Amino acid sequence: MNWVLGLVGALIGALLSDSREALGAVSGFFSVFLLVTMIRLRRDFAALSREFAAVKGRLAALAAAPARVADSVIPAASVSAISPDAMAPAFASPSIPMAASVSEAASQAVLPAATATQSPSSPPLPPPLPAPAPPFEPAAPREPGWLEILLARIKSWFTEGNVPVKIGVLVLLFGVAAALKYAAAQGYFTLPIEVRLALIGAAALAGLVLGWRERRRRPAFGLSLQGGALGALLLTVFAAYRLYSLLPPMLAFALVVVLVAGSAMLAVLQKNMALAVLGFLGGYLAPVLISTGSANPVALFSYYALLNAAVFAISWRQSWRLLNLIGFVFTFGVGAAWGKQFYRPELFATIEPFLVLFFLFYIVIGLLYVVRQSEHRRPWIDGTLVFGTPLVAFPLQAAMLKDDRIGLAASALAVAVVYAALVYWLRKRRGERLLTEAYGALALGFATLAVPLAFSASTTAGVWALEGAGAAWLGIRQNRHFPWLAGLALQLLAAGSYLLSLIDYQHHDPAGLLLLNADWLGAALLSFSGYVLSLIHDRHRPRFALPAMLFCWATLWWFAGAATQLDLAALSIGQWRFSILILAVTLGAAALLRERLAWPRLNWLVGLASLGGLLSVFAANDEYGAPLDPATLLPWLAYLVALAWALWSASAQASRSLAVAHLAGLWTIALAATLQLEDFTETQQLAQGWEFIALIAPVAMMSLALWRRPGLFSWPRSLGFERYRMGWFGLALPILAYAFVVGLFLEGSATPLAYLPLLNPLELALVAVGFLGYGLVGEVHALASSRRIWPLLAFAFVTTATLRAVHHLHGDPWSEAMLRSGFSQASLTVVWSLIGVGAWVLGSRRRNRQVWMGGAVLMGIVLLKLLAVDRGYMGNMPGIISFMAVGLLLVGVGYIAPSPPRLQESGGGT
Repeated sequence: MNWVLGLVGALIGALLSDSREALGAVSGFFSVFLLVTMIRLRRDFAALSREFAAVKGRLAALAAAPARVADSVIPAASVSAISPDAMAPAFASPSIPMAASVSEAASQAVLPAATATQSPSSPPLPPPLPAPAPPFEPAAPREPGWLEILLARIKSWFTEGNVPVKIGVLVLLFGVAAALKYAAAQGYFTLPIEVRLALIGAAALAGLVLGWRERRRRPAFGLSLQGGALGALLLTVFAAYRLYSLLPPMLAFALVVVLVAGSAMLAVLQKNMALAVLGFLGGYLAPVLISTGSANPVALFSYYALLNAAVFAISWRQSWRLLNLIGFVFTFGVGAAWGKQFYRPELFATIEPFLVLFFLFYIVIGLLYVVRQSEHRRPWIDGTLVFGTPLVAFPLQAAMLKDDRIGLAASALAVAVVYAALVYWLRKRRGERLLTEAYGALALGFATLAVPLAFSASTTAGVWALEGAGAAWLGIRQNRHFPWLAGLALQLLAAGSYLLSLIDYQHHDPAGLLLLNADWLGAALLSFSGYVLSLIHDRHRPRFALPAMLFCWATLWWFAGAATQLDLAALSIGQWRFSILILAVTLGAAALLRERLAWPRLNWLVGLASLGGLLSVFAANDEYGAPLDPATLLPWLAYLVALAWALWSASAQASRSLAVAHLAGLWTIALAATLQLEDFTETQQLAQGWEFIALIAPVAMMSLALWRRPGLFSWPRSLGFERYRMGWFGLALPILAYAFVVGLFLEGSATPLAYLPLLNPLELALVAVGFLGYGLVGEVHALASSRRIWPLLAFAFVTTATLRAVHHLHGDPWSEAMLRSGFSQASLTVVWSLIGVGAWVLGSRRRNRQVWMGGAVLMGIVLLKLLAVDRGYMGNMPGIISFMAVGLLLVGVGYIAPSPPRLQESGGGT
């Protein structure tokens, strides 16, 4: 590291040297190198000093040990001989390790002293005590990287379990592949396909027998061999039937059944799930792979019934969840695929018993998974089977009974009775609380589901929503989780029912009354239930952000219900007026209930409705051509009164939602005024300068009012406006800045008035916006430094104003071609020169060095422009005038202010 920093120092030294770069580089290298080396030596010396002090402390403690040294073994003189000072030479050599130095120094100091004080007749002294080793603190273990983890897993695969089988299978695979490749290349495979398949089957059977015989001595080897043999046999049967047509369908099917039964038997006898999964996977796939295309449902579902009966029998003894899931997925998946392709209403009596049987199978299998489970102290439930079985089987039932609502209602009621019976049995016999609650929820759900089959969907939605609110309230008051969760779940079911009612347009009455129809009433009941639940949770169970979620849920349905009425509103009062009146009612109701219920969360609704009012400005502009059309004035008045009341009644509350509502109201006024003035300029056919004023005046004037008189113009929240005023100015400043930049490049016609330089609507508006922006930026501490760019903006304004005057007074086109005009370039040169000379004179008169230097910079730019641009026009009058004007101005300023003010005389800065 030292030499790297030395190279950096060499580079710095070479750069700082004027002419002797080599000497500077060498000096810089050694300076930095020696400095870094000294720092490292000082750090190492400090570390050694701390270690030495620690060792001295340990030796001092050893010398003062009371019992073993002072009483009978080592005299006091000997103890004094091993003082810390006597041990210092032992550490003089840096090559001796610290622990070794301590041991050797102690032995050298103790033994001579003891020998010197021992009398000839005294017994020999015992050997000295070994010096204690310094404590060793192991470093924290480092987390292994991904490469180390990968290598560890590879190592464990080759070192754990039945390693020979693993390696042997790998080697065998490579060998077999190579042998097959060679044999194919040599043409050895000339045996008939029947013989080859028979040999493969025989080899698989031999492997199966060998695996069975080795199941006790080498279980891993035996099970692996059995699984591979069963898989090979299944593939052989499939190949013989499908690929080579050597077996008839029924014989192939029978062989697959035998293999599946054999694998199930082997799995149960050896308690191995892998064999069962392999066998049943082949069994469930057999009808798909060995299909004759007859689409016979009795044969197919009878076969699946036998397989599921086997899964059921195994589940009575073993809790093998993967086997249960395979049966569940294939049974209902293949059944649904068959039904989509082949089902007809006349097959209902044939298919229905199988669907009921499969449904009961997997209800009981899911129950057995819990009651027969012994792997865990507390049985778990299989959520896929417990909830998936009814949620998959009932839609299949509904598809078969799509034209029979009463039959489907009876089916739902029958399912509810089944689950209610299971709840009763579990509570009496087993006491499985988790499974009991799951079955209870399903019983309640299917009983509730039977309701809409006799009523319309929108009515059902309202009933379910109110029922759910009541159930959740009782659950919270009684501190019971099941009714509480059931009530919340009913809200979702009610929402689904309502959405179904919107999809079904047959019940819609185009001539219905506004708001007095099923669409709005259903959504209103959903919204009411959601608000009630949100209030209840805010009061009694404010956790998991659930009150906020329920409030948002209720608000969604409130505005969704209003959206369903837009078509009816278009036939009566108009869509926009209906929408703005709904917002006004929302604001008024929220303000009223907020005080009556002492529920501050309703401020959220105030903020959201105010944002809706802001968007309504665009809607009014699209529908009426202008946001303040006479037809909109009364609805706007109702909305603004409701908003003002909602803000004024809570003017003392420091609520972010109310701040958003206030800002949204201010921007609504500004946006409406802007679009209205734009419409006025278009209808009156005013020129571009007036259009610019119309677009920028509302925001600029409101910004000025809120800046200079906030107490008056920020009503009805004048007390709190100071806290969030950046919500206005943070958006107004970028708008004004963008408008200023865009305005610089506008053509700026003043029709119907004559164009006057600087005294035209566009440039007067730009000057006003510039001064307003300059003042507002000064009020924001973080933006105060940006005032330094205002001279550049002023220079840009003067430049574009000059070009604009050339366009209007001289007739040059307002395009990039103007910059190729000699008259335009001469005008820019003269104007820039006048400003530069004026700055020179002003700086000299006021003794302001900064102003004088600014003029000097501008005149430098003018000189560069003369050489780079105006020189090309020396053959005509504009180029000549440019050079002459600049020359005369420079002569004049040389006479008036030839040099900048001195620093000690400058009053405008240094």
